[in-house]
Amino acid sequence: MKELLIHAGKVHYKVTMPTRLAEEVPEEMKEGEMENVLLAWVSVEEADEENPEYVAEKAVEDLAKVCGQVKAEGILLYPYAHLLFGSEPASPEAAIKILKLMEAGLKARGLNVRRAPFGYYKAFQVECKGHPLSELSRVIVPAEEAEKAEEAPQVYYRILTPEMKLYKPEEYVFKPGEEEFKALVEKEALKKGLKGGAEPRYLAYCKKFGVEWEGFSDIGHMRYGPEATLLFDLISDYADRLAGSLGIPVYRVKGTNMFNLAVPAVRQHAELFGGRLYTIKSGSRRLVMRYAACHQQFAMVKDWIIGYGDLPFGVYELADSYRLEQEGELLLCFRVRKLHMPDLHVFCRSMEEAQEYALKIHRKIYEEIGKLGRTYVSLYNTTEEYFEANKEFFRKLLEVEGKPVLLCFVPKKYYWVINVEYNIIDELERPCEIATFQIDVGNAERFGISYTDRDGSRKRPMIIHTALIGTVERYLFAQLDTASKNEREGKPPSLPLWLTPIQARVIPVSARHLDYAWKVYRQLNEARIRVDLDDKDESLPKKIRNAETAWIPYIAVVGDREAEKGTVTLRLRETKEQRETTPQQLIQEIKQKMEDYPWRPLPLPAQTSRRPSF
Repeated sequence: MKELLIHAGKVHYKVTMPTRLAEEVPEEMKEGEMENVLLAWVSVEEADEENPEYVAEKAVEDLAKVCGQVKAEGILLYPYAHLLFGSEPASPEAAIKILKLMEAGLKARGLNVRRAPFGYYKAFQVECKGHPLSELSRVIVPAEEAEKAEEAPQVYYRILTPEMKLYKPEEYVFKPGEEEFKALVEKEALKKGLKGGAEPRYLAYCKKFGVEWEGFSDIGHMRYGPEATLLFDLISDYADRLAGSLGIPVYRVKGTNMFNLAVPAVRQHAELFGGRLYTIKSGSRRLVMRYAACHQQFAMVKDWIIGYGDLPFGVYELADSYRLEQEGELLLCFRVRKLHMPDLHVFCRSMEEAQEYALKIHRKIYEEIGKLGRTYVSLYNTTEEYFEANKEFFRKLLEVEGKPVLLCFVPKKYYWVINVEYNIIDELERPCEIATFQIDVGNAERFGISYTDRDGSRKRPMIIHTALIGTVERYLFAQLDTASKNEREGKPPSLPLWLTPIQARVIPVSARHLDYAWKVYRQLNEARIRVDLDDKDESLPKKIRNAETAWIPYIAVVGDREAEKGTVTLRLRETKEQRETTPQQLIQEIKQKMEDYPWRPLPLPAQTSRRPSF
């Protein structure tokens, strides 16, 4: 059962129409008003049907306690199914029974109680008191689940060094150079508050390139202007390319973004994900919006005929995914409600093979963040049992890290045995998870995925989940945060050449140099370089300033001398260096830096004079 409790100065409700689930009630129940009241919005769940008396009793105890704390004069029980996320509603009969038990239990304690009818559309008005206890939420679990929760071991943290020594976080002595790791430990293990408070500089960069929140949607959804769309598409292309870099076959698939919670495998996996589920209704069906590509890929692979020799292989999709992040935690690019996960699942024959490919993935993840001039500090979620039995695997992981990691030991209730979260420390000194991998030992059985072994027996594969560079949005965040750190160090903020929207700009000194400027432009454009031409009637210094403000790395100025010699005067934004070169030499230089990276054409008109202000 889920409850939302509001201490209200006044509540008024009135039935407007019945649904097909409406209970029969007397007319006086169809409208009500109470003052100084504890309003309890109540959602009864399917699991509550197993022990309705226990759930009702626990709810009554809690409501009576809160009513006394806030000094309310009465309680209004208000059925409200909209609190259910990731769980099935109880049957109408069970829900009504539990609500009636709660009503009777509260009245038996001498409390003034009213119950709004179940199964009706109702208009209501609420005046919330607004004090610290006036808005509360509760989850009441059945007896069996409560016992399990009490028996479950608590998570605890240890620091693991490359020498395979374990330390309690509060006893570890951080060495010089471990400042970023210390920030991770303080946040995750020691639960210290995050630093920051100032607005991160990268948000200005987002605005510059047209990365924004979409105000016409639900909160937490983004939109992309022309240059931002190019960034998104290039990162997507790059993630796709990386998925095929592990030396195994990778099958690219596509599918839906919503799945039926009535399917046991879907519901069980969703319950493991927790309270951040986007759910919708379609007729009588409750659907969950996918939060990664797992559902679609597993639903597809379960139908494949897989032999021993087919493994290992990968399945990949750039999956639009949905997570109901808390409103106060939303952060452009980093914590959003719609995200795009370049989700790769690697199917392996055994744990040994899964560890072999997990190490390859681990190295690839570190290689990619190194290209940004950054490193990760890592949190390894695992179980005591898995750690003790696989210390050599952990030692190899730490060889790649070259520094300590934070271990979080969890109960043996998850579908994975190890889940690694790779964090950068952002400009405000906050840990920010970007990439991830995990070894999954549960979902092959849950979704019915198997392969035929050499001896003809059917076996369940191990599954590695990974996003090598994180979500598209978080990788863009990492790029922009890197630019912000560079600016703090006195360097010009920039993106890598392959990701820069405009790689080169040709600037004629005056209008009479336009013909030669267009000739240079065509040479660069035909060589698949994102180039434009500044044909505005402005001074040369202003044109150069505009190009630098636009983060354009190569600024090619052409005048009389350059037209006569067939050259350009090249200005490099990063170093302020100036040199004379030919268009062919410039093309060769850019091409060398673009090797092994994706390319897409300029998303804007070639002439700067023909662009609107975005």
